[in-house]
Amino acid sequence: MTDTDQTFDDDTPVRVIIADDQPLIRAGFSMILAAEDSIELVGEAGNGREALEAVREHRPDVVLMDIRMPVMNGIEATRELIALGINTAVLVLTTFDTDENVYAALRAGASGFLLKDTQPNELVNAVHVIAAGASLLSPSVTRRLITTFANMPGELETSPGLAELTQRENDVLLLMASGMSNSEIATQLFVGETTVKTHVGRILTKLGVRDRVQAVIKAYESGLVKPGSKN
Repeated sequence: MTDTDQTFDDDTPVRVIIADDQPLIRAGFSMILAAEDSIELVGEAGNGREALEAVREHRPDVVLMDIRMPVMNGIEATRELIALGINTAVLVLTTFDTDENVYAALRAGASGFLLKDTQPNELVNAVHVIAAGASLLSPSVTRRLITTFANMPGELETSPGLAELTQRENDVLLLMASGMSNSEIATQLFVGETTVKTHVGRILTKLGVRDRVQAVIKAYESGLVKPGSKN
């Protein structure tokens, strides 16, 4: 679920904070990002509490957030960061794409997921994608999310905003849930990409969510999309 059809403005660097309890990881990411004129590293943190303090001080565009950290983990830090109501997106970092905490972090408000062993160019692209307001998930995580939804016990959660969607917006949401980008949705529905972006914006507004990831989570949790179904 990666919408990478973005254009980046190099004149306005993306402001980034790295939150990870391992100094070597922070140093490695810092070196990669510092080499990019389009990215400005404005802070580092060794735990979730420090990350929140750095966010309040620097107001970055993106936080690279490790999940497993002392004092406050990345899930709780993400939840509190989103509650601040500022325009900072969270890109979750983890060592394993099977990390059972990834779903919890995404549900807390993270906009994407990235493995720590990703290639430098992929890291740079991910930062730009998240900063541009898109979402980023690897195929393996998308599959894991579907498995998680399939195994969720209890009743489905209601989402009143879904009833407000038009038929076309409903179609777009179903395709989003299948992992399609805006350009792929446009091709599937035989419409322009600008039209798709308009539909996506209205979907996010009606559902009261920040980004595509949160919209798709709502679609699954409400039962609009069922694991294994063909949208």
